[in-house]
Amino acid sequence: MEAIILAGGLGTRLQGVIGAYPKCMAGVNGRPFLAYILEYLSRQGCTKAILSLGFKHEVVIEWLGQHNLPFPCEWVIEYEPLGTGGGIQLAMKQATTSNVVVLNGDTLFDIDLSALANFHMEHHAETTIALREMHHFERYGVVNTDNTDAIISFAEKRYMEHGLINGGVYLVNRDAFLSRNLPQKFSFEKEYLEQFVAQGRFFGSRSQDYFIDIGIPEDYAKVQDDFKKMFP
Repeated sequence: MEAIILAGGLGTRLQGVIGAYPKCMAGVNGRPFLAYILEYLSRQGCTKAILSLGFKHEVVIEWLGQHNLPFPCEWVIEYEPLGTGGGIQLAMKQATTSNVVVLNGDTLFDIDLSALANFHMEHHAETTIALREMHHFERYGVVNTDNTDAIISFAEKRYMEHGLINGGVYLVNRDAFLSRNLPQKFSFEKEYLEQFVAQGRFFGSRSQDYFIDIGIPEDYAKVQDDFKKMFP
């Protein structure tokens, strides 16, 4: 199992807390958030990670070189912003497995990746999105599925009583994705998922497992306590 970690984002809303560092390097109980993602992936049987780096990439690379990692880690560097899609596409060219896990460097969705892979294969999906049911939220858009779990549409961010959100973990068929001949710079969400959703090859796998996005100070504070229990 190979994974791509999108780890180049600038933590704009966290700058007052973590300073001018990539969000994946935000400290949690003395370790960067990235360390917990790698530990999670190791628990899930990951054998290689490819990090898509951008802002202050040298900080991440230095940390990787100073620590014993649970599996080999490679990286690609965006010297100018390529968008989420461009970052994935650049890293995907270094992947060797047919299907690749893709996840965000500032989010942890504690799902069973083997179960996600089984779902992905059973549905002959091009891309499977891990979905999380949420209540009373406005930070996330909504993903709509039919009774076969095929994704039929995406809705913009607005206040919702309840709905399924994109949990930021994907299983992507490498060859199908690269065959799209997408531009060098693009949004994975807007110009890939939304652009091609009508073709019926994207599916959503639901999970109620632990989910945290450290993009705002409140959740960054919450994760300090949560991870003490999850990663003793």
